[in-house]
Amino acid sequence: MDVASFFANEFSEHDAVSKATRAALGGAFAGLLAACVQSIRNGGKLMFFGNGGSAADAQHLATELTIRYKKNRAAIAAIALTTDTSALTAAGNDLGFDRIFARQVEALGRRGDVVIAISTSGKSPNVLAALRHARAMGLVTAALGGKGGGEMAGIADHLLVVPSEITARIQEMHIMLGHMLCGALEIELDLAPAAG
Repeated sequence: MDVASFFANEFSEHDAVSKATRAALGGAFAGLLAACVQSIRNGGKLMFFGNGGSAADAQHLATELTIRYKKNRAAIAAIALTTDTSALTAAGNDLGFDRIFARQVEALGRRGDVVIAISTSGKSPNVLAALRHARAMGLVTAALGGKGGGEMAGIADHLLVVPSEITARIQEMHIMLGHMLCGALEIELDLAPAAG
């Protein structure tokens, strides 16, 4: 392998997807941000979920909001539905893997909350089931996707589809968009400094 060429090609591919994402998703990002701001201001919360690397992104972003991103400010209500091993394994065992997120949405979701699915393909049955359940409950549904959005396109009120077919590049844009959401929420909510 020519390491130098590999290194350069990966950056070139990343840069191309980054530019395409920037051109395509400004309006969709603004819509998602507005929905999240409204939810938090009205006492709601954000619920993130996904599988594999997207599960890690869900946990990462929920933590940036509950603890801090850039500013030392009051907590923002957010939760990752990917972190409770007892809930995940009980739901998987008793209800089936397709219900692991939907069951938690049913238990924790309240009208006005925003659920944010993260899926590179938009085809994961457990992600789609949670979005459908959230919509049926009257929650705001949102998703970070790629590869055309898959089936999330019909059930997410706010859908940010990275214009790429390459999983790694889509995931890179998902975490960038997620970080942007955290930073914009800190600015828009203008929360008081954290106590203590």
